[in-house]
Amino acid sequence: MDTMHNDVIQLFFLIFTGGAVVASMALFGRQPLLVAYIVLGAVIGPYGLGWVTDVDLIGQIGSIGIIFLLFLLGLDMQPQILLRVLREVTHVTLISSALFALIGFVVGHLFGYSHIESIIIGIAMMFSSTIIGIKLLPTTALHHKHSGELMVGMLLMQDFLAIFVLLLLISGDLSNGNLLPLGKSLVALPALVGGCFVAVKIVLQPLFARFDRIGEYVFLLALGWCLGIAELAEYSGLSREIGAFVAGISIATSPISQYIALNLKPLRDFFLILFFFSLGSGFDLSLIPDIAVAAGLLATLMLTIKPLTYHWLLKSQSETEGLAWDIGFRLGQNSEFSLMIAYLAFNTGLIGSHTSHLSQGTAILTFLISSYIVVLNFPTPIAINDKLRRD
Repeated sequence: MDTMHNDVIQLFFLIFTGGAVVASMALFGRQPLLVAYIVLGAVIGPYGLGWVTDVDLIGQIGSIGIIFLLFLLGLDMQPQILLRVLREVTHVTLISSALFALIGFVVGHLFGYSHIESIIIGIAMMFSSTIIGIKLLPTTALHHKHSGELMVGMLLMQDFLAIFVLLLLISGDLSNGNLLPLGKSLVALPALVGGCFVAVKIVLQPLFARFDRIGEYVFLLALGWCLGIAELAEYSGLSREIGAFVAGISIATSPISQYIALNLKPLRDFFLILFFFSLGSGFDLSLIPDIAVAAGLLATLMLTIKPLTYHWLLKSQSETEGLAWDIGFRLGQNSEFSLMIAYLAFNTGLIGSHTSHLSQGTAILTFLISSYIVVLNFPTPIAINDKLRRD
């Protein structure tokens, strides 16, 4: 028991103390922090220096971060905001996502990956990073400008598509063509959504209204709701991640939703650090020579074609030249959902290790290069040029 206790303390020391050092270096280099956590995992994990070997434990703990991430994503999906921008961004999002998926599929096929693996590669190319897109957007633009509304709308639409893809990956045995589990899930999903909204109206809202001054209780109730619905979804044949997302949406219209989101973000960040560290620690550095050419080609294509595609589609709906390029480059990378899709597809046996590493490697490359492009050329809170720095 003492050995296990000491191992856990040492594990957390290596992750969080090492993470603090690497994150500081990343911020000085104007890099997204999630890349720092992945790099740290790769360096001190079993395929690197070997200081951390219990990757399964870290991965299981880190998965809680994904549950909280999707719960908070649901909390931010205010129906009125979504409906306002839905008409403007739906065709842009669907057309662009289909094009990026096709490019990923073709590249995967050219490099000899199987049909299913090429599909997963294509799906991983569809989305742009919510974290990087929002973090590098000035707050004034995010809340008060048309460009902010468009970006948020497009990212929300992509998030919906990503959630559906995750549902497919977790519930449908696509490799054998067995869609019966998916059918059951599609029946269970509306039942879960309806039950959640009823429970929120009858139970949660009266409790929040009566005890909203007791912050500890609000925190505990929100946490219990998130994890309770996540577990119910798992039991219903869906997934904990989908359940957490539904739990978030069901209380998004509640006046206390933003207070909950604010209080849960530190807890989410704690577990997400573990999740991204586990991704990095599971990254076999010896496979880099095998995937380098394909990952480099995919990253180059995404970094080039995504801005051009978004620019063309936004211009076609009468947006200005400057705004079209601005949004195009800000959404010119792959998404953290690309990492999640590769992670889940590998765990469910749909793809092999090479394919998972290819998707992850491509995403990390686009994170790095896209961040530099945006920071050096567009207004951001962390711009190097004083003229471009906007809070």
